[in-house]
Amino acid sequence: MWGGRKLSSSGSRFLGAHRSAFRGTQADCPRLTTLAAYSKNQLSWTLQIRPSVFSEYRIMCFKSYSMTFACLNRMKSYRLPWTRLYSTSQTTVDSSEVKTFLALAHRWWDEQGVYAPLHSMNDLRVPFIRDNLLKTVADHQPGKPLSGMKILDVGCGGGLLTEPLGRLGASVIGIDPVDENIKTAQHHKSFDPVLDKRIEYRACSLEKIVEETAETFDAVVASEVVEHVIDLETFIQCCCQVLKPGGSLFITTINKTQLSYALGIVFSEQIAGIVPKGTHTWEKFVSPEKLESILESNGLSVQTVAGMLYNPFSGYWHWSENTSLNYAAHAVKSSIQEHPAPAEFALKEETEELRTETSTNSAEFIVGVFCT
Repeated sequence: MWGGRKLSSSGSRFLGAHRSAFRGTQADCPRLTTLAAYSKNQLSWTLQIRPSVFSEYRIMCFKSYSMTFACLNRMKSYRLPWTRLYSTSQTTVDSSEVKTFLALAHRWWDEQGVYAPLHSMNDLRVPFIRDNLLKTVADHQPGKPLSGMKILDVGCGGGLLTEPLGRLGASVIGIDPVDENIKTAQHHKSFDPVLDKRIEYRACSLEKIVEETAETFDAVVASEVVEHVIDLETFIQCCCQVLKPGGSLFITTINKTQLSYALGIVFSEQIAGIVPKGTHTWEKFVSPEKLESILESNGLSVQTVAGMLYNPFSGYWHWSENTSLNYAAHAVKSSIQEHPAPAEFALKEETEELRTETSTNSAEFIVGVFCT
């Protein structure tokens, strides 16, 4: 990859070594150097060069298939339409976590079992999601306030949160990488014909459906999930990509503090047995500040961060100003989206000036090398 000064120096060396072989005059040779000097002051281009040699004249073609430029000191990335943003070969799923939840797949709907805290958490997270989504609509149907909305429940497990959202009228897709979890969820929803029509379950990871569901959902929910993924930034990027502009992302998770280690792991798992041992890894916990930074960097504006406290003796959750243990976050995707394809139009004036000064206005450079 060439960019900035590297483009200037390496470009000069390349041109110097092959100057006699170029078509045109020597005055044409410094074009790449001129482009680099211009980029240093006003417009920074990073070109990924892919060479190919063909025909009897050995014409070498360099094609730029992505460019990154900085304007007004603000970085913006553009990719051509056919460039895949996320590769399905990447995964945010931790295989060791899958084994843990596979062993518990049959216990999701036991309200007195290991998932009792999640059943109880619905008293907070369902109204939290509903009330924030209703702020975005003018009217709603009584009894079905989320009617017409499409929600993605990531890491849905057995459907503990998916079903209440469906009962509020939303069309919900629940996804989970553990096939047995999805089987449990499908079995449970089959007892309610209404939910059977509103809810769809898929056994897959988030990144597997990014391309087919881009900008599809009014809301994405990742409740008690981000502390189990192996690549949080990629996970958030995928959540953002499947959201419509103006859509909401809801996250509940655990803060990374000494208190969360003492109570969330030592007490909850090793002493009280509230959750099975090995359910959580403290290193994967994330602070509200770090989460907010990742969200903001992906075009999501954080609206609310609220602390959540669980009383293991009463079995109930309540809201708190203290976020040192559990917390909930609501972020909204920007309604103003910068689409990758028309990058040349976004900086039309700048590229016109560049064309005048450097006599090169294309992302494709063709260098003819003739046999001597």
